[in-house]
Amino acid sequence: MVSSSVTQQPPSGGTNVGEIYVKGKWVAVPAINVADKTIVVRGSLLKIAVVRSEDWLATELENPEDCLARLKEQSSPGLRADIFTFTQKLPNTTPKYNNYPIEYDSVAAVHLTSFKEWWEGLPQETRKNVRRSQKRGVVVEVRPFDDVVIQGLVELNNDSPTRQGQKNDQFGITSDEVKRNYSSFLDRSDCVCAFYETELVGFLKIVYRGEVASILNLLPKARHADKRPANALVAKAMELCAAKGVSHVTYGLYNYGNKQDSPLREFKIRNGFSEFLVPRYYIPLTIWGRACMKARLHLGLLGILPHSVITFANQMRTRWYNFK
Repeated sequence: MVSSSVTQQPPSGGTNVGEIYVKGKWVAVPAINVADKTIVVRGSLLKIAVVRSEDWLATELENPEDCLARLKEQSSPGLRADIFTFTQKLPNTTPKYNNYPIEYDSVAAVHLTSFKEWWEGLPQETRKNVRRSQKRGVVVEVRPFDDVVIQGLVELNNDSPTRQGQKNDQFGITSDEVKRNYSSFLDRSDCVCAFYETELVGFLKIVYRGEVASILNLLPKARHADKRPANALVAKAMELCAAKGVSHVTYGLYNYGNKQDSPLREFKIRNGFSEFLVPRYYIPLTIWGRACMKARLHLGLLGILPHSVITFANQMRTRWYNFK
């Protein structure tokens, strides 16, 4: 399974430029610092201000009014956002700001009370896959982000130019790029590695965010899928989180807009993840932003197109990459 969406790295060169990671590339975007959060502005036709790395922060935004005031006073064209959006953090699912327009993020999460309860709640086939991984020689361990892991990630990402029926943006990656792309939040993360003999056949990075932990990367090696490294990695992550007293473990979104019934969602379900609806706020800052919100353009194509259209497009994309 591929990683969740990633935004990382501190602002580069000052308080008005930040970097975000988009489709395998680092992109410089306008940014401002408000209290302990960095707000970046993305998009061209519709400019949306977001809290950078919001899905991986230990705390949620506590001062939306301050952020709104700072955004409204910006004179630089790059920082003139049309919409400002931010979300709450699990387990806080009751809206705190009823004066702002609300949508709900469909978050994939496990409410973790104990490892035993999570394990016993899994389908029998998932438990068999974890045991099968052990029987077939896969060893799962927590390792520092060292040269062994870096070289293993180079080989893992270069294993195939496609992943889950689409282009693998990490294909052709170098060791220097691995260091940059995977070195975020190391002070509050665990790198969980699955080895078959000396070969890295799976990698999971989990970021601890207080009472919540979030899976940032989950990368099994396609050539060793029969050894079920992904299932073994998730089981180890749950064991680690239970030992730390984590209450919720998240793994990206459950539904990506109107996109449903994907192999990734099925994997999450089989590993105990379910849907948690978390409030997300969208505040228009300009007339254009208000008009786009009325047309629901702020939700993107996945939030607008019907599920049947999205499914057809995904099938055509998969066939194209398989053909190539």
